[in-house]
Amino acid sequence: MTAAAADTGLLAPGRAASPAAEETGDAAYLRALLDAEAALTRAQAALGLAPEAAASAVTEAADPRRFDLASLAVRARQSGNPVVPLVTDLTRAAGEEHGPYVHRGATSQDIMDTATMLVARRVLAVVLPDLERCTRALGALAAEHRDTPMAGRTLTQHAVPTTFGLKAAGWRSLVLDARDRATAVRDALPAQLGGAAGTLAAFTAYGAEDATALPTAYARELGLRAPALPWHTLRTPVADLAGCLAFTAGALGKVAADVLTLSRTEIAEVSEGSGGGSSAMPHKANPVRATLIAAAARRAPQLAATLYGALAAEDERPAGAWHAEWEPLRDLLRLVGGAARDAAELTEGLRLDPDAMHRNLGLTGGLVLSEWLTASLTPALGRARAKELLTETAGRARAEGRPLIELLAGEPELRDVDLDALTDPVRCAGSAGVLTDRALERR
Repeated sequence: MTAAAADTGLLAPGRAASPAAEETGDAAYLRALLDAEAALTRAQAALGLAPEAAASAVTEAADPRRFDLASLAVRARQSGNPVVPLVTDLTRAAGEEHGPYVHRGATSQDIMDTATMLVARRVLAVVLPDLERCTRALGALAAEHRDTPMAGRTLTQHAVPTTFGLKAAGWRSLVLDARDRATAVRDALPAQLGGAAGTLAAFTAYGAEDATALPTAYARELGLRAPALPWHTLRTPVADLAGCLAFTAGALGKVAADVLTLSRTEIAEVSEGSGGGSSAMPHKANPVRATLIAAAARRAPQLAATLYGALAAEDERPAGAWHAEWEPLRDLLRLVGGAARDAAELTEGLRLDPDAMHRNLGLTGGLVLSEWLTASLTPALGRARAKELLTETAGRARAEGRPLIELLAGEPELRDVDLDALTDPVRCAGSAGVLTDRALERR
């Protein structure tokens, strides 16, 4: 492939130069396809269905440097998948004596599906450490800012006080959920081996007394899970992978969405450690990491939807449904790999401004405390009177542009109430600190 034709990620900065991009490029897929073919010959040799010399010869021939990617891509148009021309070239490379043991008994989908599982496992192997970095950074932020008060916002408006520690603990909880799902999916990725229609018939014809032992041996060679059945049209592994990846993108997208909101000039409660520049405005430090993660989170659900749609695959091997998976699955792996890298960098470099949080908390003149004050004054005034008093004074505060606490301090009924203690922001955040501590116990 020429440099002009190579996919370098010019329009995909979220995944450009990421480990996930390297593990999903055409060269990486070629390596996985060759690994799948070589493992098949080795598995057959392990069961006495092929000579050991053939296993060695095919494994040696399965060197990606010996194959022309551009030629394979063009020739794949004739058969509808790249495995057919690859088998031709690998058979030739293995030599006249051992070439007949290349791909023996398999079908193209066996190799393509298995290679896809290898690619997915390799991508998840680089995604998971980035998710761990993210959880460590968020855990440190949550612990440090357990009692840093800020305005909680619902439907875009100030609601009640919360703490940044609880917000960071919530982000961390989502990323931990993503990590756990990704780990479970990685450990369950299966090899694929069924032959032309999922019956293993050709392997029996080639001398296997119990052909069902071959998928297990094959999976062992690859470090994948042994399949209970050939899954040519039973696409649970792909659907589970799609769901895991879409969830991970969304979990990281939640962090990004909050950072984008909180880093607005008017709010300025957080900022990226190293913002990006603008082509026209020298003063700007854009939240680029969060922006790229947010973009990935918006694309992921539609890609996953295509993969879920492919579940409805006809017959024992489908026309179109299987083929429709390849590109969206690769895009999903790339998106999530890039987003995980960016999320690790974002959270490790995130800067907080507690002064801005305190300042913004006071923008409503104390109205953000109205729910808390209503509940806190109920024991002294009764629920009905407390609600009536806060409704009336909150209305006056808005109309007169005066702080709520100033008006409450003038109420005879509250003469003996310590309003300063009652309106301490951390106290008004209720159990935020305890919830943060509890969330941080999860590892």
